[in-house]
Amino acid sequence: MNFKIYRYISVFSILFFITCKKAKQPIEINSIDYHNAVDKLTQTMVRDIFSPPVASRIYAYPSIAAYETLNQNNKTYKSLVSQVNGLNLIKAPLTNPNVNLKLASLIAYLNVAKELVFSKKNITSYRDSLYTKWKNINPKEFEKSKMYGLEISEQIITWMNSDNYKETRTMSDYNIYSQDSSRWEPTPPAYIKGIEPHWNKLRGFTLDSSSQFKPVPPPKFSLEKGSAFYNELIEVYNTTNSMREKGDECEEIQIARFWDCNPFVTVNKGHFMFAEKKITPGAHWIGICKIACKNTNSNYEKTVYAYTKTSITIADAFISCWDEKYRSNLIRPETLINKYIDSEWAPVLQTPPFPEYTSGHSVVSGASAEVLTAIFGPNFAFDDTTELPYGLPKRKFQSFRLAAKEAAISRMYGSIHYRAAIEEGIKQGINIGTAVNNKISFFK
Repeated sequence: MNFKIYRYISVFSILFFITCKKAKQPIEINSIDYHNAVDKLTQTMVRDIFSPPVASRIYAYPSIAAYETLNQNNKTYKSLVSQVNGLNLIKAPLTNPNVNLKLASLIAYLNVAKELVFSKKNITSYRDSLYTKWKNINPKEFEKSKMYGLEISEQIITWMNSDNYKETRTMSDYNIYSQDSSRWEPTPPAYIKGIEPHWNKLRGFTLDSSSQFKPVPPPKFSLEKGSAFYNELIEVYNTTNSMREKGDECEEIQIARFWDCNPFVTVNKGHFMFAEKKITPGAHWIGICKIACKNTNSNYEKTVYAYTKTSITIADAFISCWDEKYRSNLIRPETLINKYIDSEWAPVLQTPPFPEYTSGHSVVSGASAEVLTAIFGPNFAFDDTTELPYGLPKRKFQSFRLAAKEAAISRMYGSIHYRAAIEEGIKQGINIGTAVNNKISFFK
């Protein structure tokens, strides 16, 4: 044989061997990959300015898609089929040994996530970059895993689309015209209409009904000095004034700003008004879930489980809270103080565009703290760095429950809630979180 031909054949054989060996490498997926996908969804939601209730729904369904893809045949983790409302059957027999379940679950997450945001390209371009990387590592494993992830996620999308969300898009706006002086009305500076007045009509995940954890009514509306309601109103006014006397470095003001999480904050500059984009309260607790997972070096399976349980809880908390908000329709402190006490007064935080009672932060924080405590333990100390991307320093907490208490009282410090909404709200949240802990079995 010609030596030159032999040499070419040898080089070709070596290159073919290397290529085949590379193609057989498994695609490695770890917890960081999942955190990155959740972060990409959060960034997209901030960009799209979703309301807190809607954002909670956006977190829940992709998480469930990932969890179900990962755990259809798992020996440790149990499927959520027949455990969450309306999810009765998933047809996805795992017959192909080349399916990488971690990879498939991440594909399922992104497939559902892109259906829930406005900026779909933000998710799909991120997904496509991952697809290219995975395909280059092991095309066969990628294609089989992709097929399985899409198979389950499409079923989750079908279930998702039956939760009554689409129907609420065409329902009537909140009616601001009323002779009832206790009834909520839009607040400065943008006077945005009431957000999601029909959110209680959505199918919950674990709730028997949106009113299952209906709180006690707020104090009876009265502007008579000495009445329970007036005392709570004047407490907001006096607390705010006292904090402002201490200056912007006041601890209570720092706490208020840390837990603001209002995606509807608007800024006026001259004749222009624009949104100051922020995360929602649910996103803050999703961020805390991420911190807990990373601090404990949680493996991929536990990470997906923690996000899924937390996001389900947050979503149910918003349904429960919004059910009460538009039942009691209570007016915000800012409106009453400006009208009856001090026309020049302004709250520390911008008042969100929906009724006052109960406090959404309090409900969501109370619920999230209960499920995270069940996952990671009652004395889990952590540095909350969630707000660093938004220019706010970290805060230290000795437990999830203590973080929830601070989040709740921050609404008083922010001048946007009365005490009853805070105290009854956190009770409402604790009841929801406890119910999720008791109702859903994630382990076999």
